[in-house]
Amino acid sequence: MVQPTNEELLKTPLYQAHVDAGAKMVPFAGYDMPVQYPLGVKKEHLHTRDAAGLFDVSHMGQLLLRGEGAAAFMESLVPVDVLGLEVGKQRYAFFTNEKGGIEDDLMIANLGEALFVVVNAACKAQDIAHIERHLPQGVELEVIEDRALLALQGPKAAQVLARFAPSVADMVFMDVVKVELEGVECIVSRSGYTGEDGYEISVPADSAAALAAALTAEDEVEWIGLGARDSLRLECGLCLYGHDLDTTTTPIEASLLWAIQPVRRKGGEREGGFPGADIVLDQIVTKDVVRKRVGLVGQTKAPVREGAELFDAEGNKIGFVTSGTAGPNAGKPVSMGYIETSFAVIGTEVFAEVRGKKLPMTVEKMPFVPQRYYRG
Repeated sequence: MVQPTNEELLKTPLYQAHVDAGAKMVPFAGYDMPVQYPLGVKKEHLHTRDAAGLFDVSHMGQLLLRGEGAAAFMESLVPVDVLGLEVGKQRYAFFTNEKGGIEDDLMIANLGEALFVVVNAACKAQDIAHIERHLPQGVELEVIEDRALLALQGPKAAQVLARFAPSVADMVFMDVVKVELEGVECIVSRSGYTGEDGYEISVPADSAAALAAALTAEDEVEWIGLGARDSLRLECGLCLYGHDLDTTTTPIEASLLWAIQPVRRKGGEREGGFPGADIVLDQIVTKDVVRKRVGLVGQTKAPVREGAELFDAEGNKIGFVTSGTAGPNAGKPVSMGYIETSFAVIGTEVFAEVRGKKLPMTVEKMPFVPQRYYRG
C-alpha cells in the first residue's frame, strides 16, 4: 500500500500537542501519528508499566448504533454475545467473513441508548461500509467525526483519573460510563491495549487538547507513542490487526476461542448466524486447524521481528513470526506467530531465521508479562 504524503495525511485533534511535546511523527493508517517522544520508546514502555502513559488513539473509528434491533444486528456480523451485554459493559469482538477469517477486531460497549463501537484505524472505512451494507431497517449508524480518543494506561492511571472524576475509581475492567472530565461529558471505559489497568476516554474533539494537557500535567503521566504501544501490547499477548490477525485467519487459528461465548457456539441458545459460522463452529468442536498463533521466547538476545520464518530442527519451514520485540519488561526477546499445530505445544523448540542465522526459540504461554486489569 502506498503511504500518503505528509500533505495528504490526516491529523488528530491532538496533532499540535504532539509536535509541541517533541514527538517524532510518522505516517500510520493514513494519519500523522507520534511514534515516540524525547523519552524514547524503551523508557516510554517502562514508564507505562511503572506509572501512567497517555496515548492518542483518535485515529481509531468511533461509531454509534441505535435502535431496538442494534444488538441483534451486531450478532449477525460477529460471533460474540452482544444481546447479553449489560448496560455499562463492553466486550471484545471481531467481524468474520464467509470463510471464517477475521475482517477486523473491535470493541462493543452498551451505553443503554446506543451501542458504542470502536474499530481499527486501518479498517475504519471498510468496517463502516460493511455495517452499512447489512444495516437493517430500524437500526441507525452514526459515524462519530467530532470526538478524539485518549488512552490513559498504567498502574497509576486510576489514581490520576480519579482526581478529575472520583467515580472512575469504582469502575472495573470492561466497565463503560459517561462521566464529566474537565467540564465536558466523556465516554470512559476501564480498558486498554497495554495489558495494564487504565482507561480509554472518548472526548469531544474541541476539548481533547485541554484534557490531554491537564492529564500530562500530572506528575505520573507521560505522553507515549506508537512504538511503545506496540511493545506493551505484544508483551501482554494482545493481537495487532493486519499483523497477528487477518482475513485468512480464523478465530480458532488465532487462539481467540475465549472471545466466543458459549451462547454463540454449537448447542448455544443463539448458535451461529454470523459470516463463516459453519467453519468457525466446526473448528471449535474438531480443533482441526493446520496452524495456531503461539507465543515465542528467544533463547538468544536478538529480537525476532515480524516476517521471520520459523523452522523445525530438521530445517523444515513450519511457520512465521507476526510480531516481535526486545521485551523490555519480559527481559528477553518475545514474539508471536503462527506455526503448524503439531509444534504449538508449550516448551517446543523452533528456529527463527534472522539474517541468515537460525536462532533458537521456545513456544511459551502468553502473556509474557502478567496482565494487570482491575477486576475489583
